[in-house]
Parts: sequence; structure tokens; C-alpha cells
Amino acid sequence: MKIFDCTTYHSEDLMLDVRFNILNEHVHKFIIVESEYSHSGQKKKLNFNIDNFKKFKNKIIYLVIKNEPKGILDTSNPENSAYIKRLNSLKRIEQSYDYMMNGINEASDEDLIILNDNDEIPNLESEQFKSSNKKIIIFKQLFCYYKFNLLYDLIPWYGSKACKKKYLKSFSWLKNLKNRKYPFWRVDTLFSDYKEINVEIIKDGGWHFTNVKTPEELFVKLSNFGHHNEFELSNTSIDDLKNQIENKIVNYNHLADKTAQNKYDFNYKLKSLDASQLPQYLQSNKVKYKEWFDK
Repeated sequence: MKIFDCTTYHSEDLMLDVRFNILNEHVHKFIIVESEYSHSGQKKKLNFNIDNFKKFKNKIIYLVIKNEPKGILDTSNPENSAYIKRLNSLKRIEQSYDYMMNGINEASDEDLIILNDNDEIPNLESEQFKSSNKKIIIFKQLFCYYKFNLLYDLIPWYGSKACKKKYLKSFSWLKNLKNRKYPFWRVDTLFSDYKEINVEIIKDGGWHFTNVKTPEELFVKLSNFGHHNEFELSNTSIDDLKNQIENKIVNYNHLADKTAQNKYDFNYKLKSLDASQLPQYLQSNKVKYKEWFDK
């Protein structure tokens, strides 16, 4: 069984470097998808340069999305523009996931396909993962914020998801699967595309290294990612982000109801994460990545 690791890309070379080095010995091909449009719909230059990753060049399949998805809605009406912006973002995100199908043509039915966001790194050293024979695999990951060793411990992060190619309906289907295993007697699983019985949750499933960026880089990301409409309404500045990073504060409320008007009114202090809980590659390369470790 070969492993195909699939992820989207905007401009996150740091995370790609970490990803490639951690997963290289386990992965047959890395599928990288980049769009000429951000999730907010802004036309952007292509940022990926394969020559920056020469060590992994023979394993990388780089795909470019050149067009906006069909069905993009008009955002000119101020009464519903925030809602419409979010719907358009979801269309672009779904397009970027499903475009990955173009990168797994050489995979066999028995090969494992892993779907991740760029900052989600599955733990392929996990004994539970290695012994799993389930149809669907979901990786429960440590939720690290701003730095590799700062932990957001309020919620678990169910990030990377995987299945054999023969089970893959679409990448957006895999992404939207519920993060739980349902018992066999749950009749509703027969009528749902997103509830599965044959699932394994990998408890030591890896790491979600979110917002490991400078304040300036983070501002660009938040202005263009899937929830950019919420960030715009928060009026958060680069100086605000700098202050939050320096003080190890998360101001986005991940626990808020989806209908909450302002999710950027939180004030949660991050915890320190022991280095032994990080990938061995990061433990061995703290000097190389010293900027991204909390002192």
C-alpha cells in the first residue's frame, strides 16, 4: 500500500518544509493544490516553487486551479454580503479539495489517500494507525497555535482524514465526514453521506500547527481564508495580532455558536507543550526553527 498525502497551498513554505521532512519516509507522493484565487476571491500570484524543495522534487505533484468555481454569487448587496462571502468561500474550498482527484491517477484502489489542510500533519508513526484496517481513518491532533510548542487545549482537533482510493467518493466528501464512529445500530447512517460506522479515530493522530506565522503573514492569511468575512468584521489590525502572539492569547472563539456575530472577542491563554510531544524531526531541529518555538 502506497500513501498519497494531499494538501492545499497558498504561500506556506514553512509548513510545507516541515510536512515534507516529517512525512517523507512514509509518503509515496505529495499532492499540492494551489489556486490563482484566494478563498476570498482575490486574484493572486502562484507562490509555490518546487525548486525550494529539491530534496522532495520527485515526490511532488503540483496542481494549479486557474478558474473560479461555478456558481459564485454576487456580494454587492450589503444586507447579505457577509453570508454570501462565506458561501463563495465554501465553493472555492470545495473546488480546491476536489481538484486533488487529478493528482491521484496513478494510485491503485488499495493505496491510502490522506486529505489535510496545509497545517495538519498526521502521525504516520502511530501504532494505532499502522494496525488499523478500518474503511475511514480520522486523525485526532494536538492543536498548536502561533508556535510549535504552544497548545490550545479547549477542543480536540480532528484534522487529517484518510481512506483507500477504492472508498473515496470525493475529497469534499472525505473532508465533511463526521468526526466520530457511529454504532452499527444507528439507522440514520444508512441515509447520510457523512456518517460512517467503519471508522477509526487515531488518538495520537498528529499535529495541527495553526497560524505559525508572523503578524503580517497572519493578517494576509486571515483576510483571505475561508472565514475571511468574520475576520473583516472584527477590525483586527496587524498590531493586534502582534500583541496576541507575544502574549500567547487566542482571541478567536472556536467554541462559539456558528450564528455568533463576533467570534473575535475571546481571550484564552495558550499552554506550553512539552517538546517530547512534537514530531521527532522538530525535536531534532529546534535550532533550525528556533523562531517558531516559544521560549
